[in-house]
Amino acid sequence: MPGRVDQAAIDALYGSLSQETRERVEQAINILVDTKKSKGRIVAVVGSGPNIHEGVTTLIAELIHKGLIDGVSTSSAVVSHEMAGALEKVKRVDGGALGIHENLLPTDGRLEVSLLSLERLQSWENEISLDMDLFRRMIGARGDVITKVAGNMAYPSGFRTERLARDVLKLARRYGLPFEQVAGLGADPHTMIGAGAQKNVPVLVTVPQLVGGGEVGMAIGDSISISQRCRKIADLMESADVIIESAVALSQEIHDGPFELYTGHGIWARWEGERTYSLAKKKILRIDLDPALEKAWLHERKDRRVSGAVHLGLPKTKSMGLPFRMEMSGFARIPGSLPIVGDIGEIWPILAARMSKALDIRLDLMSHKQSTPEGEAFREWIVREVQPLDRTRMFSALKKRGQDFWKLSRTSVLPHPEGPSSR
Repeated sequence: MPGRVDQAAIDALYGSLSQETRERVEQAINILVDTKKSKGRIVAVVGSGPNIHEGVTTLIAELIHKGLIDGVSTSSAVVSHEMAGALEKVKRVDGGALGIHENLLPTDGRLEVSLLSLERLQSWENEISLDMDLFRRMIGARGDVITKVAGNMAYPSGFRTERLARDVLKLARRYGLPFEQVAGLGADPHTMIGAGAQKNVPVLVTVPQLVGGGEVGMAIGDSISISQRCRKIADLMESADVIIESAVALSQEIHDGPFELYTGHGIWARWEGERTYSLAKKKILRIDLDPALEKAWLHERKDRRVSGAVHLGLPKTKSMGLPFRMEMSGFARIPGSLPIVGDIGEIWPILAARMSKALDIRLDLMSHKQSTPEGEAFREWIVREVQPLDRTRMFSALKKRGQDFWKLSRTSVLPHPEGPSSR
């Protein structure tokens, strides 16, 4: 099966790393294995595009099923793509040639059409109103066929996801749940949101990553309040012994947030009596291609130059001669941080394979770097096997949840919905 654990391919990836990166990877593996052996918790903080393209989100879903990842924070764009099945085949066609006005098209004038089965198309026709004449003309037009993130700009998968977001939002508000959790009840188990819902593992969109995925992002933001979301993310980060950051921006605003005390953002919440937490004793592993991250981290370890710039109120870019990103400041100053400068498509499968082997846990699938034959085969497998959100299954799961809640409410655990006098 494509995506199986190919030890030779993993060894080849490991051998292609620089000596310095291999040493960091070894440190990271030891941290992850020791954490799990001591019953600790590992949380992944995942950015958008590259994590989907490289199959990392699919791998993380497998790690959730195997009990190796205990929570995820991600972007609204990732949730949108996972609702549509992670990756799909699309044809890019000339919108102008189809008679569509340029004001309704992206700047390159291109449209994308999903290459999907007749059965799926008919199923979606029963959910939403589709322009079948447009679909047929797009399918018949000349264009390049590519693999890309699902449910993005393609018709009808992207359009269907936009409309589906409205249903998910209504249900999320009705049941008082985050959008991601409700969507996960109908999502494929090989997605992070699907695995999270199945294994009762939190998968939450962070506040800095709410803008993305079109209407999905707005619906996620509207499903619960910003304050509730910040609290849930803080609880998730507090529960973690190890945080793995993967191709993500604005991470300082994610894991520091309004309730974290070590770097100071939660100071006033603490003064006001709010519950806060600290990153002081947590391990944070960041997989990032930017070598400036490594340099900033080394400056802090050598002469505390980052802390010194903060203390004196100096611009870090000038004091260190680096193209300094904001999240480098918090990351470099956290005692347990460890940068791994490398490609997530290489680092994640190595970490997952080595960690699972050390813990004697069998993984049923494995991602590979997309530019390799193994990686391309895995991407094709995702296109074929990872299905879009099943709307009927989502509704059924929530109906059962409502019935279970009603049964629970008839016991002494919860007050009766009609008040104590009705007993």
